[in-house]
Amino acid sequence: MTFAPQIKIAATYMRGGTSKGVFFRLDDLPPSAREPGPARDRLMLRVIGSPDPYGKQIDGMGGATSSTSKVVILSPSARTGHDVDYLFGQVSIDGAFVDWSGNCGNLSAAVGPFAIANGLLPAERLPRDGIAVVRIWQANIGKTIVAHVPMHDGRVQETGDFELDGVTFPAAEVALEFMDPGDEGDGDGGGALFPTGNVVDKLEVPGVGTFQATLINAGIPTIFVNARDIGYTGTELQPAINGDRAALQRFEAIRAWGAVRMGLIQDVSQAAGRQHTPKIAFVAPPASYLASSGRPVQAGEVDLLVRALSMGQLHHAMMGTAAVAIGTAAAIPGTLVSRAAGGQARHAVRFGHPSGTLRVGAEATQEGGKWVVTKALMSRSARVLMEGWVRVPADSF
Repeated sequence: MTFAPQIKIAATYMRGGTSKGVFFRLDDLPPSAREPGPARDRLMLRVIGSPDPYGKQIDGMGGATSSTSKVVILSPSARTGHDVDYLFGQVSIDGAFVDWSGNCGNLSAAVGPFAIANGLLPAERLPRDGIAVVRIWQANIGKTIVAHVPMHDGRVQETGDFELDGVTFPAAEVALEFMDPGDEGDGDGGGALFPTGNVVDKLEVPGVGTFQATLINAGIPTIFVNARDIGYTGTELQPAINGDRAALQRFEAIRAWGAVRMGLIQDVSQAAGRQHTPKIAFVAPPASYLASSGRPVQAGEVDLLVRALSMGQLHHAMMGTAAVAIGTAAAIPGTLVSRAAGGQARHAVRFGHPSGTLRVGAEATQEGGKWVVTKALMSRSARVLMEGWVRVPADSF
C-alpha cells in the first residue's frame, strides 16, 4: 500500500498576549487552501491536530485549549489605508471545524510583528529605532486595528520589561487600538453595538433561569451576566468552573440563548457550530482573591471582577476581544459591567481575571440617542516562539 508523503509549509509559531498560534502568509499556503473553503479548513485542522477524540491535539501544533488552538493567515492588504489583511481561525479541539466568525484580540498583538518580519510592509514605513505603526484590516469582522510595534536597529524589538498577567515572562509592549469596535462591521461579527437596543435585557434560558444580561457587540459579541445571579462571586479560578460539567452546560445554554437574542443564530441548536462567538462572561464588584499564580489581588487594585468562557471553558486570563467588550461596556452607563465598576462614567477600567489584572480603555459618546465607541485601547506583548515549516500529509486536505 502506498501512502502520501508529508509536505512542508512555511509557518511561524507565535505568542500574542495570552494566546499562541500558527501564523501563515497567504501565498505560502498550498493553492487549494488560499481561498476559503473545505480544503483550507482541513489543512488548518491537520496542522493543529484536530479533530482529536482524546482532546489533547498530540498529533499537531495545538495545545488543547482555546488559547492555543488557533491559526492566522496574513497577506498584504487590498484595502486602502491598511498594510495587512488578518484572518483568524479558532480550531475546534474535538470537532472537525474551524470557526472564522470572530477575531482573536490577543493574537492581534502578534500580527504587526509578523507582518514586519515577513516583509508585508514597505521598508520606508519602518523606523530603524522607535515605533512602527501597522494598520491592520481584521477580515473576520471587518474592523481596523492599529498596532504600535517597537523597533530597534531595524528589527522588531521582542524583548522588554512589560509584564502581562497570564504570561510567564516579560517582553516588549505592543499597544493596540481597536477602531470603531462597536459599529457595524463588514464581516461576520458586524452588527449594532447593542443588538437588542438595550444596555440591559432580561434573558430567559429554559431550564436554567431568567437573568439580567448586557448583550454587546464590541470587539467580539459578548454576553455579560452578574456573577451573583448564577451563584458565583467573580473570584473563581479555572478549577471551580472547568471541573463542573453541570456548570459548563448551564453556561453553554446561556450562551446559546443569548446568541439567538443577539441575532447571531436562528436556533439554539446552531450554537454548537459557532463555538468562538458569542463569548459569555460574568461580572462582580471588586473583591480580594488569589490569582492562579498565587499572587494576591486586592480589591483596591481593581474596578471590577470579570471571568469569561471561551470554547466552553473558563479562560485562564482574559480574551483580548472580550477585554475590548469589557472596556466598551464599562464606558457606557447602565450596563452590567458599568454597574459592577461602580456606575460612574469611565474611560478606562482595571479588572481582575483569573491570572491577575488588566487595564483596558474605551472612548464612548452618545450621538442621536445612540452610543458610539470610537476606539478601545489596551497593551499586549508578542514574540516568535519557533519558525520554519509545519508538515502535514499531502492527502490530508
